[in-house]
Amino acid sequence: MVLFIPPPPPLEQHLFLPPPDRDDPRGPALVLREQSGSAHRVEPGMASLSVGQHLSHKRGSGRSAAVERRNLLTVCRFSVKTLLDRSCFETIDDSSPEFVNFVSILEHILSHRLKGHTTWFGYESPRSFWDYIKAACSKVPHNCIRSIESMENVRSSRAKGRAWIRVALMEKRLSEYISVALKDFKTTRRFYEDGAVILGEEAGTLADTLIGLNTIDFSFCLKGDGLDGSCLAVIDYTPYLKFTQSADSISSDEEEMRTLGSSGSESSTPDKTATAASIFTEQSNLVSKCKRFEQKYRVALEQKGYLEELVRLREAQLSEAVSHNKALQQTLADTHLSHTLEKQQLEFIILELQNQL
Repeated sequence: MVLFIPPPPPLEQHLFLPPPDRDDPRGPALVLREQSGSAHRVEPGMASLSVGQHLSHKRGSGRSAAVERRNLLTVCRFSVKTLLDRSCFETIDDSSPEFVNFVSILEHILSHRLKGHTTWFGYESPRSFWDYIKAACSKVPHNCIRSIESMENVRSSRAKGRAWIRVALMEKRLSEYISVALKDFKTTRRFYEDGAVILGEEAGTLADTLIGLNTIDFSFCLKGDGLDGSCLAVIDYTPYLKFTQSADSISSDEEEMRTLGSSGSESSTPDKTATAASIFTEQSNLVSKCKRFEQKYRVALEQKGYLEELVRLREAQLSEAVSHNKALQQTLADTHLSHTLEKQQLEFIILELQNQL
């Protein structure tokens, strides 16, 4: 004989509003009562306060993520410009400060809000952006992923990611890799959390920014120990925070110098003061003109390199489209020929059947 003991009834919660207590200045309160008879008093303003704090925290975290994305993409654009400027005067290698800073910025962008790897035991282990690149860029034609995986001196995942950046720059295909990875949205969502740079709307500008690097001939040695490192490299923001004096400010300084020159000491003669002021003004004008010409030259050089690379990319796309079109036309011709032969065979069979009848 089996004795069946029914389970205890579940606790049922009832939310009711008791009549207001006239002696209580706080007014009515919500009472949460369970079946056991215990009651908890909840003030009416506490619920709205907690909801307001939650919404405020959510808005603050969203703003912080947006500022992080904007900062990283902006400093990446500045870093690419400094690399283009430096490449006009010297060769870029591993020891160049501009390149070291650019690689640090790109690592931070690709590692921003990267999800960890969850094990069978529920623990989350950190992962590198190389895992994402390996999964998202596997469909890139003639990619370098397999060759990097087979490197003997590059063992850690972070070192392989850094080696991939250098190889992609030497191949002039870094922008292509990033563009293909961003198009694989399913894989990107699997590797990154909400608010990541890679998942943002501004991520499309990253590939466009990196196109300009294809005009630089990079040369790196992948056999050294510089690729190893257990943490992200630190970004140096100081090269991008330099103060540039505007033309209006320069003219204001010139006016101040002329005023100071006119009210100089009694020992200085008016002719000497006027001569010194004119020389200073002329020198300042020449310096400002030289800076403007240098800036225009650099902008024109950057535009030239960007347009040349864009033309090369469009020519490659056009050549690929032409070859694809030729292949489709050949397939269409072969299909038409096979259909014609099949039609003739069917007509011959029909004639034979008619003759037999």
